[in-house]
Amino acid sequence: MLTVPDLALIVLTAAICTALVTALAVAVLRWNSKGSVASQVTIVVAAAVLSIVASVVAVVLEMFVSSHDLTVLCWIVGVSAVVSLTAAWVTMHQTVGRSVRSLVESARRIGDGDVLQPQTPGLKEFNELHSQLAESSTRLAAARSEVDKLDAARRQFFAWISHDLRTPLAGMRAMTEALDDGVAPDREAYIRTIRTKVDTMTDMVDDLFELSTLQSGTLRLEPELVVLLDLISDAVSDIQPAAAARGVSIVEHGVEGHMLWADPRELTRAIGNLLANGVRHAPDHSEIVISAHTSDDHHLVLSIMDHGSGVDVEDLGRMFDVGWRANAARTTDHGTHGAGLGLAIVRGIVEAHGGEIHAEHVPDGFRLSVTLPTTIANDGSLGE
Repeated sequence: MLTVPDLALIVLTAAICTALVTALAVAVLRWNSKGSVASQVTIVVAAAVLSIVASVVAVVLEMFVSSHDLTVLCWIVGVSAVVSLTAAWVTMHQTVGRSVRSLVESARRIGDGDVLQPQTPGLKEFNELHSQLAESSTRLAAARSEVDKLDAARRQFFAWISHDLRTPLAGMRAMTEALDDGVAPDREAYIRTIRTKVDTMTDMVDDLFELSTLQSGTLRLEPELVVLLDLISDAVSDIQPAAAARGVSIVEHGVEGHMLWADPRELTRAIGNLLANGVRHAPDHSEIVISAHTSDDHHLVLSIMDHGSGVDVEDLGRMFDVGWRANAARTTDHGTHGAGLGLAIVRGIVEAHGGEIHAEHVPDGFRLSVTLPTTIANDGSLGE
């Protein structure tokens, strides 16, 4: 029967052998720090096997066994160690190696812009990682598509804004040259036209500045309790001359009695842009209807409907984008389309108020609706 000192000697011998093999394994792992995952795992497995072999041989030597028994034992543990290490290497190469190669290939495909499908190349952790890569590739593809659309819209927007600025500038240059040369047939009319073009360009620059503050998040609203009818009256008075020139009448329905917390200046501008859009596309001698009601969730819904043909269904989600312009369905012979900023500014102002805007075809024409909260949240922001 083993005594306590014998057991202590066995434990100490095994601990020393294991510590030496572990130190050797750490050194080899550092030397092979840039090696494959399979080689790193094989080194760890080899260290575990070698520590057992070394401990067994060392303890047997301390037991003073015969040379014959020692030889048999060494052959047994030696063959077992070699076979175990070989099996470990093959297993790691076939499982871990295959999984790693699959992940490397997936990463390369993501870099090339491919969209991956979830796969199970090997071990559970690698399968989960591959699933995450597949999900990331889908999100990246969607992001790239959105960036491409935004880039195309940006290029188109700059082309349009350049045209819209160049055209009045060219006209103003020609008229100023005529005035300078003294060949203008009607000097006062030329001056009035130049002033009108300057006002148009000033409005366009103001729209660009407004849009930049909305998109950068630097717009600071100053909400107060306002009467909706007052805001609409101010917006209608501004657009009335353009509407009267085309025989378009603006009527109100259900607007009285509504109040909400809003920035009166910004919200009036948004309503004015919506009315200007309606007047621009409404048929001559038609009617624009402004209506309002409170929804079940205590939001105010303000709608502006004209009797125009509206935009194509596929453009309903794009008409509030920066630079978007109406297609032929909304084209009229009256005025210009502008730089495609008006509705984008409306969406920015409405969203800054915590609301939403959408467009829809109705039996009598085309309607733009704005949904706005009527109260201020506890944190001071606009909300329910």
